[in-house]
Amino acid sequence: MFLAKVTGHVVATQKDKTLNGQKLFVVEPLNVKYDQSTNQPASLGHTNRAIVAIDAVGCGEGQLVLVVQGSSARMTEQTKNLPADAVIVGIVDSAQYAGKSLDLQQ
Repeated sequence: MFLAKVTGHVVATQKDKTLNGQKLFVVEPLNVKYDQSTNQPASLGHTNRAIVAIDAVGCGEGQLVLVVQGSSARMTEQTKNLPADAVIVGIVDSAQYAGKSLDLQQ
């Protein structure tokens, strides 16, 4: 499970029929950035990676989300029996790491 930012969407007119009606988003996994002066966690940073994920929660572009991959991606009610490797399972309101609230603004 990891934090990611929704950076785009995917339109695929030709796909496996089990994916019909599923919203596909491009998400960028994020990592923790540290303040160089204090070496304390400060914000979430870009990884410059892109993963296509099925939306199971009704998120939108620009939102910070929680993503699962692998067999966990097929454990939601919506994604059972789907050829899914990544699914958005939550919309993040706040995050703390090492006792510090992280700046979620990108």
